[in-house]
Amino acid sequence: MKKVCIVLTLFISLLSFGQNEVAAITTTLNLYLEGSSYNYPEKITEAFYKDAPLFLSKPDQEIWLVSPEAYAGFYKNKEKGAYNGRATKVLSIEVLNDIALAKAEIYFEKTKDTYVDIFLLKKLSGTWKIISKAATNTTQNE
Repeated sequence: MKKVCIVLTLFISLLSFGQNEVAAITTTLNLYLEGSSYNYPEKITEAFYKDAPLFLSKPDQEIWLVSPEAYAGFYKNKEKGAYNGRATKVLSIEVLNDIALAKAEIYFEKTKDTYVDIFLLKKLSGTWKIISKAATNTTQNE
């Protein structure tokens, strides 16, 4: 009976640890998602590791690579806190030790385009940071 209690306690501890990590990753993702939906460039840069590459979609370019600073700059001169028509939701998060893979959907209300972003995250000095992001326009596939 003692062994069953120990195993059960260990399992619950591991489950709790995983939930805490998912919550921390969600917090980081929300910095990016809220920053880009409500024009907070400082939230965007806070979510990313400073040298993280962002691989974006652009119709006239096969690959469009920008830095977190350059990406945050897209929102610099817009009204902070004003919703800009980017509806977002986190689709999935998968954690493995100190790395994670996450997927989010971004819907642009004005153009009716839907993008899916895939994020690679790493826990650095106790904080989850996005270390890479790739985006694709899924509207083209509909």
